[in-house]
Amino acid sequence: MSAPTIDLPALALSIKQWGRELGFQQVGIAGLDLAEHEQHLERWLESGYHGEMDYMAAHGSKRSHPEQLVPGTLRVVSLRMDYLPGDTHMAQRLAEPEKAYVSRYALGRDYHKLIRKRVQHLAERIQQDIGPFGFRAFVDSAPVLEKAIAQEAGLGWIGKNTLVLNRKAGSYFFLAELFVDLPLPVDEAHASEHCGRCTACLEICPTAAFVGPYVLDARRCISYLTIELKGSIPTELRPLIGNRVFGCDDCQIVCPWNRFARPSGEGDFQPRHQLDNAELAQLFLWDEAHFLSSTEGSPLRRAGYERFLRNLAVGLGNAPSSIPVLEALKTRREHPSELVREHVEWALAAHAQRSS
Repeated sequence: MSAPTIDLPALALSIKQWGRELGFQQVGIAGLDLAEHEQHLERWLESGYHGEMDYMAAHGSKRSHPEQLVPGTLRVVSLRMDYLPGDTHMAQRLAEPEKAYVSRYALGRDYHKLIRKRVQHLAERIQQDIGPFGFRAFVDSAPVLEKAIAQEAGLGWIGKNTLVLNRKAGSYFFLAELFVDLPLPVDEAHASEHCGRCTACLEICPTAAFVGPYVLDARRCISYLTIELKGSIPTELRPLIGNRVFGCDDCQIVCPWNRFARPSGEGDFQPRHQLDNAELAQLFLWDEAHFLSSTEGSPLRRAGYERFLRNLAVGLGNAPSSIPVLEALKTRREHPSELVREHVEWALAAHAQRSS
């Protein structure tokens, strides 16, 4: 007796509906041809713009060939989930140099577990409907060209700031992927971009990290410097970082399409530990135990305690001179980490120079 035939167009519609029921704002289906994006990646890597992110150059061609990463893959289901945690006054925080600026996506709980669980639920729901099938879920956790796949699945276009932009939702969203061995009908790729003549994102970047439209030199990007870079932040870039201690949203804040971004209803994405309104000096006085307890389940754990202090030292060096700022810096002059001590001394020297 032959196996029942799957109504693939109907299944594709159901997958999108189930995805929305699981909290994703949009679901699209992409094929596997990422050749154009692969060429862009190769040029980017050859230019060395990835800095210390060696994982971007690893895994050979698996990053741009889903069927090599997961043999048997025929389609990729791309999903987006909005994360904007309401009005966190983050643009205002950038104008308050004594406050710590934490990127909006990192104010709440780490998104990886929450979204991975939802994608897994989606796969299980598909399985209930059609029986066993081959799949694998990814949430920023493997060599996947997630932005390219999102564009191919019709979720948006890759803008001049290298982020996926959506006309109805801006760019404040996470992406996830479900690789499947089902020949589902694919969605129309977002072939056109809608940035027009706008260059606001390129002009606002504090460290001039954009080589040009659609090309980011990560070695100058504040998100890279505060999260990915393991060693010393280049001294010439430190004054440009301001009070940004974990990530940077400037190129999103100024993007006109983010006028349409909607606050997320996910409780896990709401700010924790008052990270949307914390003083640099206050955070700098956290000991490691306090840091670990306050960042449990938080994206801030990615930087670790030592780099967290490094970043805060730079922020304090850029803050107006005040007794709380100077006293906080002095408490770390004898810190066991050479990395922390170096940035503390730079910060104190910056204050001394401005006051002389």
